[in-house]
Amino acid sequence: MECATTSKPLKPSSNISEIVSKFAKVCRLRSIGVFYSENANHQPHQHQNPNNKKNASLSEDCSDNTIEGTDCGGIKIHPQPGEIPGKKSNAFGYTEISKLFDVVSALKLAYVQLQEAHIPYDPQKITAANELVVAELEALCKIKRAYKEKQLMKVELDSSRSDLLQVEIEVNERTLEKLKSQAIAKDTEITRLRQDLQDLELGNSILVEKIRQESVKRKNARVLNVNMFEDSFKAASKSIHDFAKPLISLMRASGWDLDSAAKSVEGSVVYSKRCHKKYVFEAYIARRMFHEMSLQSYNVDDILRFDDPVDALIENPDSDFANFCRNKYLLLVHPMMEASFFGNLDQRMFVLSGKHPRTPLYQVFVKMAKWIWILRGIASTIDPNAKLFVVTKGCEFSDVYMEPVEEAACEDAAGSGEEKATQKVEFMVMPGFKIGETLLKCRVYLSRMK
Repeated sequence: MECATTSKPLKPSSNISEIVSKFAKVCRLRSIGVFYSENANHQPHQHQNPNNKKNASLSEDCSDNTIEGTDCGGIKIHPQPGEIPGKKSNAFGYTEISKLFDVVSALKLAYVQLQEAHIPYDPQKITAANELVVAELEALCKIKRAYKEKQLMKVELDSSRSDLLQVEIEVNERTLEKLKSQAIAKDTEITRLRQDLQDLELGNSILVEKIRQESVKRKNARVLNVNMFEDSFKAASKSIHDFAKPLISLMRASGWDLDSAAKSVEGSVVYSKRCHKKYVFEAYIARRMFHEMSLQSYNVDDILRFDDPVDALIENPDSDFANFCRNKYLLLVHPMMEASFFGNLDQRMFVLSGKHPRTPLYQVFVKMAKWIWILRGIASTIDPNAKLFVVTKGCEFSDVYMEPVEEAACEDAAGSGEEKATQKVEFMVMPGFKIGETLLKCRVYLSRMK
């Protein structure tokens, strides 16, 4: 429906008539006029009472639309049957709908007045009725504009809500993706930690087995004490003496001059007996075996469990004990000495290659090296502050720290008790040890000072 302009026409225009005609069709209004009244009453129209015509027209026009409700100049116009007073619709509230019906009712009334102004034709009434119709149409257009504005606002509000919901959905989706990635990372971390746990449990089981084995070894191991060290010290001294015997025999068999050999080791020594020269060779052997040797704490059970220490070398040719034997043999037995004994250096080359031959000389040497190795290992195990001490040639004899290798010979050489006090050390045969409060005297060869 086109909205009328606000200018007031002086006379009815075709536009107004056209609008009214369209509105009449929409509202389904009946045409009310004097012809219907005259035909009904068979009276001329000039004698009709205008008030009677107006009432008759209003009564006929509203007969089809009168329902108790809105007052429209004596005519009641109500909402359609589907409308419930007091209940707000989604687009318009009840107040706006009531106002709309009031305007429609007023427009009907204005239209009736416009029809009445045509019969009899009265220009002033027509103008006034036309203005009234235009005013009601403008009111109707205003209601329409308000309705459109509310509809637009509703659309904008719905759009705004939709945008907000879309933003919220996008935020929630990003949060969901973040949580999914975190869950994946946590699952990966859990898998890694489970693997670490399995590795730790496996490592713990291995350690438990090692502890059990060590516990069994300790139960079966020898009790390390000072008495055991004293026994090992005596065994080491005897092993040096035992190795000196075949070494001297080989020297004699090879045509060596033993006096010259003894002087090359220790010169200007006065021997009580000729056979005491063997001690100078024992001193040479001990000097080589204890050369630059520091006391260290380590387990010697792996060596003690073998009756023959060569078996320990064969089982583990790269052990610390094997390296100790290899180095000490090469230091003790000079290449010229070995060549004179055997006519070649095959045994030396065999040892240099990391192997250990079962020749008589090497077997005796390994037995000696075993006790030197044991002394070195158990001394610090028994007492971390254990010490090895030596004496040099010319030192005054002290029975607190020293022990003569030949007590009877020393007594013969010393003579009386006063002369014994003048005894000096010619050379040391075996170093001494101090473990805790126990002192193992070093073995020396003494002679009387001239």
